[in-house]
Amino acid sequence: MSVAETIEVKLQGAFAPSSLTVIDESHLHAGHAGARPQGESHFKVEIISDKFEGLSRVARQRAVYQVLADELATDIHALSLDVKSPTD
Repeated sequence: MSVAETIEVKLQGAFAPSSLTVIDESHLHAGHAGARPQGESHFKVEIISDKFEGLSRVARQRAVYQVLADELATDIHALSLDVKSPTD
C-alpha cells in the first residue's frame, strides 16, 4: 500500500470524514532535504469530520498527528493540514 493510501485508510477509520483529500506534493520538493528519491514524503490533507466539532485548530491537528504517528516517524517528512468540522 502506498503512503497516500495508508494515510487515507487510517484517517477514514479514525474520523469517518464526510470529505477527505490526500494530495502527494512530493514532486514540489524533489531534491530538498527530507525528500525521498521515490517520492511520497510531502503531503497535504484536507479533511472534514463531525469528530472535530468543538475542538480547536491545534487539537484537531494533534488528533490527526496521533493517528499518523508511525508514518510521521518514518515515511512522511512534511504534512500540511486543513482540518475542519462540517460547521466551519
